[in-house]
Amino acid sequence: MSLPEISRSMLKNSLLLGLFAVVTVGLVAITQHVTAPRIVAAERAAQSQLLSQLLPAGSFDNLLHDSQVTLAADPLLGNLSSKTAYIARLNGQPTAVIVPVTAADGYSGAIHLLVAIKANGQLAGVRVLKHKETPGLGDKIELAKSVWIHGFDGKSLNDPSESGWAVKKDQGQFDQFAGATITPRAVVKAVHQALQYFDAHQRQLLGPSSTTVESSTVRNSNG
Repeated sequence: MSLPEISRSMLKNSLLLGLFAVVTVGLVAITQHVTAPRIVAAERAAQSQLLSQLLPAGSFDNLLHDSQVTLAADPLLGNLSSKTAYIARLNGQPTAVIVPVTAADGYSGAIHLLVAIKANGQLAGVRVLKHKETPGLGDKIELAKSVWIHGFDGKSLNDPSESGWAVKKDQGQFDQFAGATITPRAVVKAVHQALQYFDAHQRQLLGPSSTTVESSTVRNSNG
């Protein structure tokens, strides 16, 4: 094959490869465009289901995603940036708030939680959203692995007392895990601080939706 023929063959192959790449990118873009709304809808449905699981049946009748409040960054919540909380309502009256909380001092990093607090200050439930704790040890904070997380149900800022908000190894009322104390200790601390935050911001949290709750009140109340 002569040099010009080789050059033409290489050019032809390059054009074919280029055309294939353009078609592939186009198909990927079309697929993403078509599936993106479905993915968003599926994620929204999954989150709505999780939010609903945190609250007692019959305690709310609104769509939680449509009743949101923006929380400014606050050390009691462990959030370095603003987060979205959800207000539960029954017959138009607020019955609970679901607050995103981060326990930064987990054994293997941050533990992200959802904490549901009733209007009377009692915990409706706590769930783990994301963590990197050790499988078989620290991961018992997951409801799928253990019922430990249900130990918060019905608790409040004053029940147990201040000293009781700790794991038993620290003379508190909450169980730790065999071979893993740091993880439950971090979660207990984070949930307790979430109740402190609620106590300082109850009026703002259970007021009109679509507002921003500032953190200055908590900072001032804590000196």
